[in-house]
Amino acid sequence: MPQWTIDTPGRLTFGAVTALNVRIVAGRLAVLASDGPPTLEVTEVDGAPLVVTHDDDGRLTVAYKDLTWDGILGWLRPGPRRTTLTLTVPRTCPVQAGVVSASAVVAGMEATTGVKGVSGEIVLDGVSGEVQAETVSGSVESRGLAGDLSFSSVSGDLTVAAGRPRRLRANTVSGRVTADLELEPTGHVTVNSMSGAIVVRLPHDVDTDVSVHSTSGRIESAFPELRVASAPGARSLSGRLGGGMASLSAITVSGAVTLLSGQPAGRREEERA
Repeated sequence: MPQWTIDTPGRLTFGAVTALNVRIVAGRLAVLASDGPPTLEVTEVDGAPLVVTHDDDGRLTVAYKDLTWDGILGWLRPGPRRTTLTLTVPRTCPVQAGVVSASAVVAGMEATTGVKGVSGEIVLDGVSGEVQAETVSGSVESRGLAGDLSFSSVSGDLTVAAGRPRRLRANTVSGRVTADLELEPTGHVTVNSMSGAIVVRLPHDVDTDVSVHSTSGRIESAFPELRVASAPGARSLSGRLGGGMASLSAITVSGAVTLLSGQPAGRREEERA
């Protein structure tokens, strides 16, 4: 099994890569889909060296020896661990990308993607397939989501721009969830928050069932078809938009929920073309 120790900037090219696992502490990480040969380009290494392995099954690992996938969210070791690197792999390659305080971009991947971070910002650009994102306080931004996204955080924000998810599940304690969505007939969105605000924008001609509940948070809607109910310790918004079929559910304790109305789905497609 080939193995490299990376302590200076450089570039490596690999044979077939069937899965990628990359874990860094601070700096910048980019994982990009490519039709060319898989590559690793390191432009900065400060502190402990990175260890790279490419096993006989095609699994590529780029990480520090003492930083495990399960240990990312609890990383407490002192000392500099800063690196800047870019990985290009086939778009059908499953990816696990973990960062502590580094920023990360994952773009164009179509298989299963898992991302973990403590405080770094994570961007998912044009990622489809099944995506799982977990942070402590770091934010996650998704652009052009198509597929499934599961997000969980303590205080990190989630932003979904131009999303067409099959499934979107978000759970946060105090983080804000902002989503601009077009829902397919089979699309399902579920957002749970303790105190974080939830803002969702849907096309005004969307077909979906809506169920929103909050203990004490404010609920506002741009859709007059939805029913608003209020009682001590319980507020809700519910009903069917268009012909239904898709579903949107939001539950908070004290977070505000806002449902906005956007342009028709067809018009938004024309603007992106």
